[in-house]
Amino acid sequence: MRGLARQIRQAFYGEEALRIQRGRDDVKVMVRYADEQRSNLSGFDEMRIRTSTGQEIPIEEVADIAHGRAYSTINRVDRKRTVTVISDIDETTANASQIVADLKANFLPRLVERYPGVSFDLEGQAKRTSESIDSLKSGYLLAMMGIFLLLASQFRSYIQPVIIMMAIPFGLIGAVFGHLVMGMEFTIISIFGIVALSGIVVNDALILIDFINRAVRSGVEIETAVVESGKARFRPVLLTSITTIVGLLPILLETSFQAQFLIPMAISICFGLLAATLLTLLYVPALYLIVRDVRNSVVARFRGAGVSPKLAGAGGQISGDRDPTTEERR
Repeated sequence: MRGLARQIRQAFYGEEALRIQRGRDDVKVMVRYADEQRSNLSGFDEMRIRTSTGQEIPIEEVADIAHGRAYSTINRVDRKRTVTVISDIDETTANASQIVADLKANFLPRLVERYPGVSFDLEGQAKRTSESIDSLKSGYLLAMMGIFLLLASQFRSYIQPVIIMMAIPFGLIGAVFGHLVMGMEFTIISIFGIVALSGIVVNDALILIDFINRAVRSGVEIETAVVESGKARFRPVLLTSITTIVGLLPILLETSFQAQFLIPMAISICFGLLAATLLTLLYVPALYLIVRDVRNSVVARFRGAGVSPKLAGAGGQISGDRDPTTEERR
């Protein structure tokens, strides 16, 4: 079989007989059938095969010839034949992620079950999206750790950075709501916008917490400091968010084709920042007081058990939260 295939290849493709040196180039001299024999099927049917004994016999005696259409090229990956299936999707009528999910859940498992030797791998946009999401997961985790460490070193507390970073889920709520309002699909670009949003929304909560801490250290009661923080920082927080949103409005309202892929990112940032600003002004001060009450109840319980109040409040103390009992003893 191998000798038969080699002779057919030599007849139609050619076999190198010698090379001639011409200047800096090598010229190959190929021996093969004439053009008339290679361009007609009759030339193949009349071909004669040389046996190991030196005899020449017609090709029909050693091979069954069937006419049909063959592959123009055969691609291999890891020495396995591969077939690439490519499709363009109309984003106005179909969703790529839904189609890929349906293929994974229904069609491809049945294909492998029907043809056990067949395997599949998703390439193109689906693979690039999966790689981007995996990279974002690790990068986003490192970014959140960096934000937490920076806030913890600034406020000298492990609880206040958590309160500040609670604004991030508020931004996620706004980003999802914004895609629903604008009628846009949630894409990988939208996730990029959420990652960028996470570093922006903490600014508002940072301003509020810093104002409360300064007021408490100056002798103001915590409840009064929390209320005053909302009054005093309402305008700076609101203006900071509005200026950022207005700066992104040209991208959000752009209708040109070149800017369409950036619109999901602008939606995530604009609507996420708007929702985070409104919710931060309401929930961050309330969460500050809730954490204070929880700490006081824990300290009181440890006091009842005979444990030092200083140890009970270590590591979780809200800055400026004073212990009235300790002051009375002083």
